[in-house]
Amino acid sequence: MRITPEFAIVIPVYNHAQTVKSVVERARTLGLPVYAVDDGSTDATAGILGSLQGITVLNHPVNQGKGAALLTGFAAAAAAQADFAITMDADGQHDPSDAVSLMNAVSSETPVIIVGKREGMLNDPSIQWTSRFGRKFSNFWVRLSGGPVLSDSQSGFRIYPVREILALRSRARRFQFEVEILVLAQWHGIRIAEMPVSVLYQPRGERISHFRPFVDFWRNAGTFSRLIALRLLVPLSWRRRMTKR
Repeated sequence: MRITPEFAIVIPVYNHAQTVKSVVERARTLGLPVYAVDDGSTDATAGILGSLQGITVLNHPVNQGKGAALLTGFAAAAAAQADFAITMDADGQHDPSDAVSLMNAVSSETPVIIVGKREGMLNDPSIQWTSRFGRKFSNFWVRLSGGPVLSDSQSGFRIYPVREILALRSRARRFQFEVEILVLAQWHGIRIAEMPVSVLYQPRGERISHFRPFVDFWRNAGTFSRLIALRLLVPLSWRRRMTKR
């Protein structure tokens, strides 16, 4: 029986040709298996990933969304006997070396999600107001849905217990997956904690973001409305049965 948990790194990628090489190379310095999931990129991303050594590249023929890419990476990591997946975005905002402190917060005895709380983001004038507002907006609705009380529920720098997450019946497959899975995990008694991490945002106009404010606002609204309705109308024991494979 293993006592020390096994970790892998999962990086969802969609049209990040400018940054993905640096992100992957820095992630590799941790000495862990790296799974880069190309979610149907249409730029030079596929060629760049194919040129990198020492990683596993997984491909979606067409774009399915960040949540779908994460689940593909989790399934591959679990098949290779990983207990936990460290996720980080491909846009370069995360410092892979921060993963060490996140891993140190993991217990081998119980499943846990560790969320990297991005420090200084709310007071940085270089960060667009939409990002700061979106973080507060998400935190509030995650709590209202019966999820954990967090200060950065939108952070993509996390550690997940892969088998437990794959066993949850999440419906969202795009950005909304990251907030839905927090609520489902809370319902199922999976511990969720935060640890501070640094964040590096590119200057305005240079950062690669595929978040579409109007479309994704309504997708977020739909996800949270469904979760809140379940919380209000369905007993917890039933919710657990409904959201477990």
